[in-house]
Amino acid sequence: MLRLLALITACMLGACATPLVRPPLPVGLFDDAIFAAPAKRIDAAAAMALTPAMQRYLDDEVLPLARSKGLQQALIEQLFAKGKLRLDYDATMTRSASEAFEARAGNCLSLVMMTATLAQQLGLEVHFQSVPVDDAWERSGNLHFLVGHVNLVLGPRPVSRMSWSSGERLVIDFVPGARAFGAVPIARERVLAMYLNNKAAESLALNEVDQAYAWARAAVLQDAQYSTALNTLGVIYQRRGAMAQAERALRHVLALEPRNVHAMGNLVLALQRQGREAEAQLLAAELRRLQPVAPFEHFKAGLKALEARDYALARQLFERELARTPDYHETHFWLSVALGQLGDIRGARKHLQEALDNSTTRDQSALYTGKLQKLKAQSARGPEPAAPRL
Repeated sequence: MLRLLALITACMLGACATPLVRPPLPVGLFDDAIFAAPAKRIDAAAAMALTPAMQRYLDDEVLPLARSKGLQQALIEQLFAKGKLRLDYDATMTRSASEAFEARAGNCLSLVMMTATLAQQLGLEVHFQSVPVDDAWERSGNLHFLVGHVNLVLGPRPVSRMSWSSGERLVIDFVPGARAFGAVPIARERVLAMYLNNKAAESLALNEVDQAYAWARAAVLQDAQYSTALNTLGVIYQRRGAMAQAERALRHVLALEPRNVHAMGNLVLALQRQGREAEAQLLAAELRRLQPVAPFEHFKAGLKALEARDYALARQLFERELARTPDYHETHFWLSVALGQLGDIRGARKHLQEALDNSTTRDQSALYTGKLQKLKAQSARGPEPAAPRL
């Protein structure tokens, strides 16, 4: 059976080529009657609202320094200088600007929104960019998340959608080493839609389907051209068992982007669950042509090989997965398990370190740190008859 795909981002982006004419939202796209009222009220504007604490920070820390450094330099120094705001990257959840400020942590989208809110209050020119990245996936249960990237530019306005005017500008990126080539300017409305869509994804991962629907609905209304949010809406309908409504949302994604493999895979599942197997098979054939290897296909097969105690096969499958997605922490972890069972302790330590280096949340980092310390302690005691249990 095809997997359930949620095209969602920890810093979600959807900067595909935009056709001149976009079909309007289909009639009946939203079906509020099959969802209960959300526990949390949705307020898109609050995502980038300035709080009194943020204003005090500007008044007490940034503005005094700006007298000698200038507004832009003063803000940057306060954000990044040692002993100042001391921000941490943490993809546990998507925080609003004020939540990221209070936590001093967030994923790239949260930190970009926080910085933009502070910069705009200072009167600085702020622009957002979608940054292309190689396919990078995360997973939660049977949901798969395609992770994108966004950063911030302080400086002159873009001449066009694909180029910037001459003059001084400063790119602020919270992911070290992220490439800037091919970055595309995006509107504030798209950034807010990304935030709302992320919240929908996170709610869905917690099985809070009614809340997820409210977030996704708000994301589509925020930016009707954001196909990622429409795909998420389709996945939420599937989780509720509303396959006709899911089909409507997913077909609209494909009307916008005919080669969108994420919506295509979800639509195959919606057709199958409606008993329309012939249509599903035709679409599945097209999907296999566009995407010969599904996300996490080798990873899942590797887990099955581990369960069967075929550690050599598991190693091969995890290595294939890493060849496609080299930075996913969980693949490195399970490869370290397979290598440990094969007696390759050096290789196990290497990939466990890679899992730690590529972890995106504090919990993941703590987990891998503990396991790495345990493995190093076992190595220091010398060889043992049984491979270490990671």
